[in-house]
Formats: sequence, C-alpha cells, structure tokens
Amino acid sequence: MKRRDLLKNAGLTTLGLAGLSPQVKAAEWLDPLVPESEKGDKDFEQFGRTDYEKERDARLFKEVFFNKHEVKTIGVLADIIIPKDDRSGSATEAGVVDFIEFMAKDKPELQTPLRGGLTWLDTQANRRFEKKFVDCSSAQQIEIVEDIAYPQRKKPGMSQGVAFFSLMRNLTASAFWSSQTGLADLGYMGNTPNQWTGVPAEVLKQYGLDK
Repeated sequence: MKRRDLLKNAGLTTLGLAGLSPQVKAAEWLDPLVPESEKGDKDFEQFGRTDYEKERDARLFKEVFFNKHEVKTIGVLADIIIPKDDRSGSATEAGVVDFIEFMAKDKPELQTPLRGGLTWLDTQANRRFEKKFVDCSSAQQIEIVEDIAYPQRKKPGMSQGVAFFSLMRNLTASAFWSSQTGLADLGYMGNTPNQWTGVPAEVLKQYGLDK
C-alpha cells in the first residue's frame, strides 16, 4: 500500500476532527476553490450553523496564533506528509496550514503540543545541521522525519518528536481529505441526482407493456 493510501485511512478515521465536526468548517473554509470574497461574506452558506457558532468562527479566523516561521515550518512538514503527486495537489495546496492554524485556536489544548513540536524540530535541525528545519535540505528534513514518523521504531530521546509528528499527521490527513482536493483524490462524489430515463425496455417487455 502506498503512503498516500495509508494516510488516507488515517484521515478517514479522524475525519470527525476536520470538516465533519460541527465546530470546524474545514471543507468550506479550507477549500481553495471558494472565492475569497465569499469566505468573508456574512451571507456565505453555512448550513446547520447557529449564529453563535458563526460569530465565534469569524472571530477565530481573524485571530493569529502561529508566527510566520511556524507557518512556514508547518507547510514544509505537511507537504512531506502529503506531497503533490500525479494524482492530486499537496497538503499546502489543499489548505492544510490554514486548517491547523484554525484548530490551534479552536482547540487551545493543541497549542502547546504544536508549538512545542515545532520548536523540537528546529532544535533537532540545529543540533544535526546547524540550521532551522525549513532551511535544511530535503534529505536532511527527511532524515529527521524518519526518526519520528514510526512510533514502533522510536529511539531514545525521540518521544516528544514522535508525539508531535503523530498529531501533525492526523491533522494533515484530516484536513486534506475533507478539502475539495482531498475529496477529489478519494473520488468521492457525495449525493448526486440520478438521471431518470424511464422504465428499462426489458422490464416493460416482461410485463407486456412494451407496446
């Protein structure tokens, strides 16, 4: 099974955390196809949302938690988790960074693990290569990720990194496969209307109604 398929399964098991949660409009707000003018429009359709939820979400979207360096680091790591391929776009192209920013504000208990994990990445990169994670080469970044991506292979001193990467992988997969890019990757069509062309000829013939 390819890595994208493994992550797809992980994303589906945590999908409630993303677009299907009543607290997060990931599928609406993270979809790059939704015009920016509509995202800020108070008339933008949000079915099943109470006025309180709409106001709360609007407030959270205006707030900023991660700094620019943290945002860049999240983007690099997210694209390592789900890179662009010949099937679909990358995690960042699907709006995953915006989703994680929103989740950090919507669920404050995620703030310390996420920010601490980003600091851990830079600390590791500095120890190994005397650079920040985003300034490392792709090979160097993968070397660090390989040490934290597989909990069953956890090395001494890697516990915080393993926990952080697991959280990032779950958030990235949840966001990606609840976005339009991810839904297209799944081949999910949702509820689509049938095209009625009448009773099949063989059924009409069976009941003598074909004349």
